[in-house]
Amino acid sequence: IPCFSDLLTPQELDTIARVTGCAARVSKPSCRTTPNVNKYRTATSVCNNLKSPRLGASNTPFTRWLPAQYDDGVSRPKSWDPNRSFNNFVLPLVREVSNRILATNDASVESDREFTHMVTIFGQWNDHDLTFTPSSPSIRAFSNGLDCDESCERSEPCFPIQIPLNDPRLPTGPDSCIPVFRSAPVCGTGKSAFNFGDMANRREQINALNAFLDLGQVYGSEEGLARDLRDLTNDGGLLRINKEFTDNGREFLPFTDVKGNMCATRRRITNDTNAKEVPCFVAGDVRVDENIALTSIHTMFLREHNRLAGALLRLNPHWDGETLYQEARKIMGAYTQVFVFRDYLPHIVGPDTMARQLGRYPGYNETIDPSIANVFATAAYRFAHLAIQPTLSRLDINNKENPMFPSVPLFKAFFTPWRLVFEGGIDPLIRGLVGHPAKLNTQNHMMVDALREKLFQFINHLALDLGSLNMQRGRDHGLPDYNAWRKFCGLSTPSNLGELAVVLNNTDLAFRLLQLYGTPDNIDVWMGGVAEPFVHKGRVGPLFACLIATQFQKIRQGDRLWYENPGVFTSAQRKALKNVSLAQIICDNTGITAVSRDPFLIPEGGNTPIKCNNIQQLNLSAWKENLPL
Repeated sequence: IPCFSDLLTPQELDTIARVTGCAARVSKPSCRTTPNVNKYRTATSVCNNLKSPRLGASNTPFTRWLPAQYDDGVSRPKSWDPNRSFNNFVLPLVREVSNRILATNDASVESDREFTHMVTIFGQWNDHDLTFTPSSPSIRAFSNGLDCDESCERSEPCFPIQIPLNDPRLPTGPDSCIPVFRSAPVCGTGKSAFNFGDMANRREQINALNAFLDLGQVYGSEEGLARDLRDLTNDGGLLRINKEFTDNGREFLPFTDVKGNMCATRRRITNDTNAKEVPCFVAGDVRVDENIALTSIHTMFLREHNRLAGALLRLNPHWDGETLYQEARKIMGAYTQVFVFRDYLPHIVGPDTMARQLGRYPGYNETIDPSIANVFATAAYRFAHLAIQPTLSRLDINNKENPMFPSVPLFKAFFTPWRLVFEGGIDPLIRGLVGHPAKLNTQNHMMVDALREKLFQFINHLALDLGSLNMQRGRDHGLPDYNAWRKFCGLSTPSNLGELAVVLNNTDLAFRLLQLYGTPDNIDVWMGGVAEPFVHKGRVGPLFACLIATQFQKIRQGDRLWYENPGVFTSAQRKALKNVSLAQIICDNTGITAVSRDPFLIPEGGNTPIKCNNIQQLNLSAWKENLPL
């Protein structure tokens, strides 16, 4: 039987591929015509791998380390049919799991004794460099036109979270649910997708960002956005800044020109009907305004780019704006590679996993696929949702509670750029991040109410539950179960209460999980992963330590433009980059005059704040270009 594509000309197939957005799946870019392909990254990271140009590029599929497990084998999520059993048990409602396992009393959360809240928010910042999964572009069901925001019926792409009986916050019944849209499928995957003849492809999801540590959240992961974020009114290689407001003379991010303003939350939060609203900020990642601590880190790195571009211009006055932009961007990309591997990951996966998987740089390997794994993006790297404090601290110059602009409940800090504009800028928040501890994820105090009961309360008609969303998203993406991933990592696969209690080192938690799931084989991988006790000196359990380390191992080895790869930087430049620090970024781009050498560690003992003029700066002399006589 001929395929429909046999009846179309190559030109017609090309047109269909372009108008449906499938071109990135069926066309191969030419790297020979890409300017400076061996010197600078493209925004999308197309042509990082010269033999397989789309490996790790933005708007390509998440990779799978284990095959997807869908209800129908192709596309339909587990629990789409709420009565279907798996391993002889019906899967629990994700909101019921959230209520019975994740709920905590915010007043009694335990704070981390080693790591600051900067570790948590930096993790979110780093995640936004690597992963973003677009939802279905339709807000209505394909078959019957139902509005996914209004209906609780499951009809593609609507995958609402059902509310269990006697829910402590939400009304129950057939018309009570938390709306969820399925993630958009990759072209050619899933039985409902347009697929050029192969109707048996399992559904895959799109990573809208590239897989490399390149600060795409600052610069954008698409060429159009990257260009729009630049200040092209001069030849200084700068990023655009806010033209309406400054932060005590320092730059703010520019405002978005997108119509509609989800950041118009000031009047609702303050109950002041005359309060001035401001638009959302815009950056390389659309989630820049999710909370004001994250926005503050975005703002620091915007300023650092412009500071670097100015310093490079003074060093090399003959450089044009394109060179200044690309060289500053290249240095900034090296910053994040250093910070993540040297400073951040050891605190998360622990020294044993670092030594086993993430030790000395082994060199570039073009056969390694650096693409982000679905399980990393949808489960493992969401561990830090349980390390977020219920309050964002704002401290004054004496590192005391800011009397003018006190600390903010987290649920009142979502999509509130006006707090930075009208409430003291980013300095009080940065002081709070490096001066106060992260929340400690303990098995009896998992997720704070700001995320589980009040998420985006002021921009949605119904506050969301992040824990439920994580599990529902895992089912949407067809992630295999907890035990399948334990086996993948070479770990034990518990089969009963006693064995699960040993893995979790907690009989009560194991019992409660099996009351819900029936068997360890049914546990959602995110739920099982965050329930595990920490590895030695880490902040995740063995499963997530394995998955996170495996992902970063592939990111580093599969990156042709990794800063340690010979030829990317000179030996003198690499030596200079080894000494960069997050403390230096803070000192150079805020009004803060003293900071701990390691902002990820609690400021005490040998890590008490020191004056900024004692913090080593990046020596740019290795970037001076000597012109021929």
